[in-house]
Amino acid sequence: MGPLLTLLADRGPLAGGVAALAMFDDGEIRVAAVADPIDAALAGKRVDLGVGILGRVLASTAPVFESEGLAVPVILGGAAVGALSFTRYSSTRERALSLASSIASLTAEALGLRRRLARSAALEAGAEGPTSSSHIVSRSPELAYADEAWAPATIVGRSAPMRELFSMIDRVAGTETTVLITGESGTGKELVARALHERSARAKKVFVAVNCAALPESVIESELFGHERGAFTGAQEQRRGRFELADGGTLFLDEIGELSQAVQAKLLRVLQEGEFQRVGGSATLKTEARVIAATNRDLEKEVAESQFRSDLYWRLNVFPLRVPPLRERRSDIVLLADHFAEKHGRRAGKPILRISSPAIDLLVTYHWPGNVRELENCIERAVILSTDSVIHAYHLPPSLQSADSTGTGPASTLDASLARLERELLVEALKICRGNAAAAARRLGITERRMGLAIHRYGIDWRRFRTST
Repeated sequence: MGPLLTLLADRGPLAGGVAALAMFDDGEIRVAAVADPIDAALAGKRVDLGVGILGRVLASTAPVFESEGLAVPVILGGAAVGALSFTRYSSTRERALSLASSIASLTAEALGLRRRLARSAALEAGAEGPTSSSHIVSRSPELAYADEAWAPATIVGRSAPMRELFSMIDRVAGTETTVLITGESGTGKELVARALHERSARAKKVFVAVNCAALPESVIESELFGHERGAFTGAQEQRRGRFELADGGTLFLDEIGELSQAVQAKLLRVLQEGEFQRVGGSATLKTEARVIAATNRDLEKEVAESQFRSDLYWRLNVFPLRVPPLRERRSDIVLLADHFAEKHGRRAGKPILRISSPAIDLLVTYHWPGNVRELENCIERAVILSTDSVIHAYHLPPSLQSADSTGTGPASTLDASLARLERELLVEALKICRGNAAAAARRLGITERRMGLAIHRYGIDWRRFRTST
């Protein structure tokens, strides 16, 4: 931890770092590393709750700003297992907080990994519990099983909103309850649906996904319920629908808000009775498929506007799961960026060894309207452009670039810029009005006196516009 704090002071915007972690046998949180040699006497000292900036962070489990410095908690399984403090930062408050939070998240993940490795080593040695030399000692009942909390292997995230989502997935996965997954486009709703399936008793059965937005209304009913031979033009043979294919497994209906009212009514019957009929058929078929639906729309608003059936909405919304947008889980951005860099680097045959600090700054401060999907696309582009196994800030798309990173900050003061704009408007109005100052003043919505003063102030010769055509 010490080398990392020193590196942040030398090359990054965070200086004077102190790390306090629960890594000692007595269960106390103590100072584990410092960046400045002058703080070396702090090493090993206990941190009391509420005392000092580190103690206040541990007590509140929330970031704290003090004078020119800040401190953030290290959260593992919902409990504070440590804290990081910095005496000063050279960037904006938001950028410093984002970077410090990302480091705290990575630290928590490393602590959890260390404990799991210690437990595995103890079990292999035949011990009843983890060894006492390298484990995180619990300070609370919640921390006792913090690293035991389940997380899907296919979803990258260690932030508090994602841990809460994983907990809810774990609770509902083993039931037969219908789940409605909501969230903005690009947040990974299908990954959540697959995690629900893989965590359930149906994991060995089929998982069938249907994108309701990608299918025309004329064929969506046939896709879901199947059709009989001759049911419509082109139906030359019987076809099984997705509900039949998913029998005993899980049926994922993505973008369910795109379904027409007619299909919504038939879907409601399947959810309530577990039975349906193929298009053009009369036989009633049964299905035991578990339905998981997802949407990026505000279905409550659409129900109020009669664009979505209220009875179907309440039948789907038995157990809602909201996938947080990326801007609400900024501490996961670096984890996701590393994951995508490794993934696309391997695919492109060019391993990415690291992401530069300026690039990380741009990633954590961007607002990500396209969420995780947009982040993956940005990293894939950067991997393609990289020539030295490093993702630099200039490899990121222009939409992520800032004035600092591109050197395109304002070249003049606000007053100078406003003056240039005012002069341009005056000249343009005089051109249009052919040098008639009174008419130009009326066009600009100002008095003739103000127009005259402005012409005099900027030294505009209104006579030269008299001959303009």
